[in-house]
Amino acid sequence: MTDSVLNVLLGLLTSAIGAGIGWLAQSLRRRRRLERTRAFFGMPGGTECLLVVNRHVASGHSKSVSRNDVFALMELAALVRECGAQADIVPHDQVRQGLGGKAEFCIGGPSGNERTAAHLGWRLPGVAFITEPGGPYGGVLSVGALDYRFEFDDSGSGGRTYVLLARLDAGPHGRPTFLIAGQTATANHAAVRHLTSHHRELARRYGSNSTFALVLRVVNPTAYGPDVVQQVADVTREALAAREPQAPAAALPAGGRTAVPAPGETPGEAASEQPAEGRAG
Repeated sequence: MTDSVLNVLLGLLTSAIGAGIGWLAQSLRRRRRLERTRAFFGMPGGTECLLVVNRHVASGHSKSVSRNDVFALMELAALVRECGAQADIVPHDQVRQGLGGKAEFCIGGPSGNERTAAHLGWRLPGVAFITEPGGPYGGVLSVGALDYRFEFDDSGSGGRTYVLLARLDAGPHGRPTFLIAGQTATANHAAVRHLTSHHRELARRYGSNSTFALVLRVVNPTAYGPDVVQQVADVTREALAAREPQAPAAALPAGGRTAVPAPGETPGEAASEQPAEGRAG
């Protein structure tokens, strides 16, 4: 065998070994990423999770579901499939089990979802959805002393709507519950899209065994739908604390900012823009 042929064979062997090592490294990286995703959502491969469906609050039919809530369910179903789990889709008024047995995604505010109302009352007593006279359901999302007011599209701005995105930890041996409670179905869809797009960032920030509560703002849903989302504040501490009886909170200033900044936060630091990154596959 000549030296040139030997060099060619050695080169091919080296390339094959390099390609194999690269493929193995990529596989291990994807595997670790998948395991972190499963840990954050509490959905190991082969397990079951609950998708709790709310009813359309503007419909007279008890089984009616908003189109945007259906879109949110579809994106959650894709996430469940990615984790190798199985989804059990259940109406909000037919769930009769506690927290922690299965990972759970609960969609909609307390007016259209009895399960959400139960979770808020027990685990997040500082949160309330307040309907004002003549206004839409949940016109104000109130967390402690902070108010987030729904804005109509009456000035060419496209309006603004808010949603509570929360993760309720069920202890070291339980599965988490995710609450997506918005003022509108578009807000619910936007929060699901934000969750599926930013779950790695949320896992780095809060870990896989913690409770957190965030308020998100959907900007100009008339034009942008659920795509443009801003994280307004981390309201975990306020949401976990019981609400104190008090006079109605003052109206928000123009622009929908919180009436009272979060503790340790200046008014100019209340919002940080985080555009959603599209659908999760």
